[in-house]
Amino acid sequence: MAMNNIPSVDLADFLSEDPNRKQKFVEEIGKAYEDIGFVALKNHFLDNELEENLYKEVKSFFALPLEVKKKYEIEGLAGQRGYISFGKEHAKGKKEGDLKEFWHFGQEPAEDANLTEKYPENVQVSELKDFNKVGMEAYRMLEKTGIYVLRALALYIGLEEHYFDHWASNGNSILRPIHYPPITEEPKGAVRAGAHGDINLITLLMGASTGGLQVLRKDGEWIDAVPQEDELVINVGDMLERHTNNKLRSTIHRVINPPKEQWSKPRYSIPFFMHPRSEMRLDCLEECIDEENPKQYEDITAGDFLHQRLVEIGLLKK
Repeated sequence: MAMNNIPSVDLADFLSEDPNRKQKFVEEIGKAYEDIGFVALKNHFLDNELEENLYKEVKSFFALPLEVKKKYEIEGLAGQRGYISFGKEHAKGKKEGDLKEFWHFGQEPAEDANLTEKYPENVQVSELKDFNKVGMEAYRMLEKTGIYVLRALALYIGLEEHYFDHWASNGNSILRPIHYPPITEEPKGAVRAGAHGDINLITLLMGASTGGLQVLRKDGEWIDAVPQEDELVINVGDMLERHTNNKLRSTIHRVINPPKEQWSKPRYSIPFFMHPRSEMRLDCLEECIDEENPKQYEDITAGDFLHQRLVEIGLLKK
């Protein structure tokens, strides 16, 4: 039977001492990612209080006057950190800008990270004393959750459990609070977020329970992704799809405009895009290549792949 919602999985199964429960989680998430590329995850590390604080800070930031927000839109960073104003970004192949403004928090690496690259500094908001602190606390909890999900996927693929740990910790991940303002007139071809696949390894999304997120099922039907209040929506990105030679699927998804009676409501959502270190190789894994599934992609590093895609979506000039 076709799924009409995304499968729900419980991280407590994976963290339990019971090998059967752990294996159950591995199978459930692995099969969901082969089939639809999305799950709703409960018992993650982001507690309710931290989530509420983050929303409070994010709403306060987006409520600041535009000229104040504009001082945090830093030229030359290609939108990697700080504020990105309305309509700058568009889905690949679409010319209309999305109906949103957003902010980027990035990695603050550990002293002993031994990185080959230097990440841009986070932009500090002087008007809100807790904004950066709360943002980075949430960043850490989502990163931790993501590493456990990647461990389960490593086991599912047949790799050593900690295969992704080094690449994903201190990786080039981004926490992106988004504000979709109230819609005031019939949008001309623009939606809150156009149909797209994510670039990164996996995306962890909070705030999808307000509705609007839709996922393209294998048979070409759009279905609503409706998690419970305390669940994160987690999906596979293009890097992981490529690395697993299409075994795990990066599913096209979009955020549709709400019915007209809800146009006056803003929508906030906060995805965490989990990126590895730039030097991670995304070459198709041997474990995912066989006669039925020959190697589909050229060898490439995560950094080169990211650069290619940022040009395609309009955030970087060639």
